[in-house]
Amino acid sequence: MLKHLPTEMKHDKRLTAKPDESLPLVHLAQRFFTTGWIKFIPAPLVLLFTFQTVYAQDPELKGTVAPVIKTQDTTIRKLLEEVQRITDNDKQNSNAIQALLQGKDFDNMTKYDLIKNNIINASETYYLLNKKIIDLKSRTTTNNLDVFITSLNNPESKALGFSLSDRIVELVEKIILKNKGDKSEKNSKIVESTKSIINSPIFQSFTSLTPPLAIANSVMNFLHSVSVNNKQINQKSLQDFEKELNKYVVYYTALNDANQKFEYGLNFNKDQLSLLQDNLFDHLSFTATSMKFPAPQKGNQSLSQTMNEYFIDFRKEKVVDYFNKLEEKYSKGKRIDYESLLRENSSLKEVNNQLEDLVLQTKRFENLYNEYFTLLDSYYTKVNNSLKIAQDNGLADKSIIDTKQAEFRNLKTEAVGEIQASINIRELYSNTEKIKYRYRIF
Repeated sequence: MLKHLPTEMKHDKRLTAKPDESLPLVHLAQRFFTTGWIKFIPAPLVLLFTFQTVYAQDPELKGTVAPVIKTQDTTIRKLLEEVQRITDNDKQNSNAIQALLQGKDFDNMTKYDLIKNNIINASETYYLLNKKIIDLKSRTTTNNLDVFITSLNNPESKALGFSLSDRIVELVEKIILKNKGDKSEKNSKIVESTKSIINSPIFQSFTSLTPPLAIANSVMNFLHSVSVNNKQINQKSLQDFEKELNKYVVYYTALNDANQKFEYGLNFNKDQLSLLQDNLFDHLSFTATSMKFPAPQKGNQSLSQTMNEYFIDFRKEKVVDYFNKLEEKYSKGKRIDYESLLRENSSLKEVNNQLEDLVLQTKRFENLYNEYFTLLDSYYTKVNNSLKIAQDNGLADKSIIDTKQAEFRNLKTEAVGEIQASINIRELYSNTEKIKYRYRIF
C-alpha cells in the first residue's frame, strides 16, 4: 500500500504538515479549480486530467495501471458524438452545395432543351393545323355524293323512276282536266301554262335548295286562280289534285329539310373553323415576334392565302436553324452558357408557357372535325327517311328505294374515307403530343 502513496506521504511529511495545509493531491486539485477556464470543462474530464498529470509527474506512479473509465452514457461520449455529428453534417452540406453549384448549369440546360424542343414541334403544329383547317373548311361532302343528292332534288331527274315535272303535268291532265287537255283551246292553255311554270328559269336556278316545293306551290296557286273563271275546275278537283301532289311535296319537304340542316351545320362548322384560324394567326404572330421572326401580315387577300404564304418562310427547318445559331452565339469552347442564353432571351420562356393555348386549339379542331362527321351521319339518316317516305307514298317501287339507299350508303362511306385520308387527323395528334406544354418555365 505504501508503495503506491505519494513521496511526501512515504517520508512522513504528512506528520509535519500544518493543520490547515492541504495534502499534495488536494493542493493540486485546488490549483486546477482556481483557474477560470476550468469552470467550462466537465467535472469527469477534470478528474481524469488531474489523475493523468499526477501520474506523469511521479515516476513511481508510471508503473501503475490507469483506471478504465467507461464513457457509455457519459457526458464525454455525448460530446464526442455531437462533435462527430456536426462534422458529418458539415461534410454533407458541403457536398450538397457543390452538387447545387455543379447542377445549376445542368438545370438551365434542361430548361433550354425543353423550350427548344417544344417550339420546334410547335412550328410544325402551326403548319399542320392551318393546313387541316383549310381542308375541312373547303369540304361540303364529295362530288359524287353531291351529284347523288342533287339528282334526288331535281324536278327533271328520274332517279327514283319518275320526273316530278312529268308527274305534275299528268296530274293536271288526269284530275283537273279529266283527260281532256287537248279537247279545247282553254284546256291546252292550262297544260302549256303548267309546263311553263315548271320550266321557269327562276326554278331552274334552284339547283340545290327547293325547286320541287316552289314548283308545286306555284302550280297550285295557278290552278286556284284559273278555277275562278273556269267552271270545269271545281273544288273537288282541286282537292284531289292537291292530295296527290302532297305525296310528292311531303317527300321533297323531308329531303329539303335534310339538305337545309346539313347546309346550316356546314356553314356553322365553317364559321367556327374561320374563328379558329383567326386565333391561330394571333398565336403564330406572338411566337414569331418573340423569336424575332417577321410576323405574318393580314392584307386584302384571304386569311388562308396569307397563312399559306407565311409558312413558306416560317417552317420547322428555319426554327431549327434559329436555335442552332442561338447555341453558337452562347458557346464558350465546348460549353454553352445556358444561364446567359435564357436570361437574355427570356421571351422564349413565355413562348413555351403559351403553348398550352396552341394545344387547346388543336383540341378545338378535333371537335370540329368530329362534328363534321356527326353532321354527315345525321344527313345520311334524314335522306334515308325521305326515301322511305317516297316508298310509303307509292312514288317509287321498294326495289328502287333499296337500290338508292345502298348507293347512298356506299357514297357516304366513300366520302368519309376520302375526308379522313385527306385531313389525316392522326398526323396532327402525333405532332401535338410531342409538345410538353404542361411544363412551364419561370
